[in-house]
Amino acid sequence: MIDAADLTARLIRCPSVTPEEGGALVLLGDLLADAGFEVHRVDRNSTPNLFARWGAKGARALGFNGHTDVVPPGDLGSWTHPPFSGHVEDGIIWGRGATDMKSGVAAFVAAAIDFVRQTPPDGAVILTITGDEEGTSRDGTIAILDWMEANGERMEACIVGEPSNPEYMGEMMKIGRRGSATYTVTAKGKQGHAAYPHRAKNPLHALTAYLNDLIAAPLDAGTDHFDPTGLQITSIDCGNPASNVIPETARAVVNIRFNDLHTGASLEAELKTRAARVTEATGVSLTIDSYVSGEAFLTQPGPFVDLVQSVVTQETNRQPVLSTSGGTSDARFVKNHCPVVEFGLVGAYMHQVDERVPVAQVQQLKTIYQRILEKYFE
Repeated sequence: MIDAADLTARLIRCPSVTPEEGGALVLLGDLLADAGFEVHRVDRNSTPNLFARWGAKGARALGFNGHTDVVPPGDLGSWTHPPFSGHVEDGIIWGRGATDMKSGVAAFVAAAIDFVRQTPPDGAVILTITGDEEGTSRDGTIAILDWMEANGERMEACIVGEPSNPEYMGEMMKIGRRGSATYTVTAKGKQGHAAYPHRAKNPLHALTAYLNDLIAAPLDAGTDHFDPTGLQITSIDCGNPASNVIPETARAVVNIRFNDLHTGASLEAELKTRAARVTEATGVSLTIDSYVSGEAFLTQPGPFVDLVQSVVTQETNRQPVLSTSGGTSDARFVKNHCPVVEFGLVGAYMHQVDERVPVAQVQQLKTIYQRILEKYFE
């Protein structure tokens, strides 16, 4: 039997702040290889990644996905226990990654090993673990999925072990995520003296009119599984130190968290249409650069979602809400490969000083994952 709490503490002791591997994937790779998994390092552009499969290649496979990289600990003096100590006291594991998400990885690794040893399934168990979820995510789970595609590896369904519960185990599971896109709007006018505005074209006036248009009304009213799309202006700047000069250029950054009524491209087209109207009215040109970090997606409720939800209900005495709330996760990449849901621990302390998790919660999560495996292969 693999002790998921002990494995969590051992992983915390690996200082794997993105992009450092810190020994975490080496530890997991050795453990999985000893348990009979076929293990591959799938590093790309110095990003550490791990793929492990138990069972025959091409067999019906249930997968788990997670990450061992963590955010920086911040001020070390603010921690009750050193952030990479994996200190365990009074039933609590302390350290960076205790919640997000070395505990989740430890739970599904421990569950998978115990499951294949005790009741070898007629199928395969696949684990995909990256060292680049907290960073750019360009060479993490994406690289693993690219490698799987090139090597004929396939998951039928996947569970991402990110913290999914707000306060209590069993409250919530994620069946989708909002998309996230950032648009940089550049307004270019004509520089001039503030006392002679008729000789200039003020880009700030055009830009603020444009931004007011964007925030004047909601983009939609939401859908059955998603809240309304949210738009936030996160920066306005013109770099002008002089109060008597109308600047030539001004920029704003707009972040949109969108539901499944939109795509990053459709939102860009809408923003450009509105920008053209402002340009025509003011003579100030507005250009838009976009970066889409993830599209909105939804795993439709059905047999797989029902299976996970029923196991969580049985083990926690709570029926988890099917949610699409929160930010982004690597589920946004996995959804291009197979149906995906997210279920993990309570996320109350993630990314905080004194990040910590109850031992009992990690053990409960392992049990939930093992029961899911048993039900899936029944």
